Amino acid sequence: MLQHTFCHLYNIGAKKEQAFWEKNIITWQDLSDCITADTLKNKKPLYSYTEELANSIRHFADGNAAYFAERLKPGDAWRMFADFRHATAYVDIETTGLENPEITTISLYDGARIRYYVNGQNLDQFQDDITDYPLIVTYNGKTFDVPVIERFFNIKLAQAHIDLRYVLKSLGYAGGLKSCEKQLGISRGDLDGVDGFFAVLLWNFWRETGNTRALETLLAYNIEDVINLEKLMIMAFNQKIRDIPLPGLNLLPAPVSPASPFLPDPDIIARIKNTSRFQRF
Repeated sequence: MLQHTFCHLYNIGAKKEQAFWEKNIITWQDLSDCITADTLKNKKPLYSYTEELANSIRHFADGNAAYFAERLKPGDAWRMFADFRHATAYVDIETTGLENPEITTISLYDGARIRYYVNGQNLDQFQDDITDYPLIVTYNGKTFDVPVIERFFNIKLAQAHIDLRYVLKSLGYAGGLKSCEKQLGISRGDLDGVDGFFAVLLWNFWRETGNTRALETLLAYNIEDVINLEKLMIMAFNQKIRDIPLPGLNLLPAPVSPASPFLPDPDIIARIKNTSRFQRF
């Protein structure tokens, strides 16, 4: 889909892109071959478009997803996915809360391998592992996960970024990650009702009691987030391309989700739920 995209170019929006497609201008090379003052009716010098198109072709060949991420609106970032799916990391963090948050756990899934990181154990390893991926997918990561990661580790994540919050909102799915999952028919089983606030309580419970089942339940929850991000990403991508009148755009098959290395403990979940307003253990 990315090679059929023109809305990352200067002053080209959805209507102009659609007009190109209707004229059978469907790739960057097509536009480059027929570029004229009439093709692009605006004040931008024609040589700049020629250069932009050449840059798009070159950066695509180089696998530079960040080039396109910088030029696409957040709601259009999904267009990168199919071409960079093989090098995508689904990322989600858990923290001590919303105010001056400290990262407690991070989960990273690349469609094949699950990695997880725990504060006080192996959290620093995330900084090295994330560099393996030119594209990351999050939910609300532009506002929360990425800024928290960058501040916590004092690093800059230079990867291209698809934030599914914007993509799903453009499809009419609003709310948090769990709400979008339910709207799209994804069930969490024993983790139903566990959310970010509950994740804070699981971490606190583990730190205060040393009960490893609480940490395992937290990791099960965190890992479920990244596994479901892949499902949501593919659902969103398929919904988007159904509305695009171009030949050769194929729906992506539903992913085969891996088994999580951790299972939630229903007794731990019930114990926390039964405490006084979830405030004490």
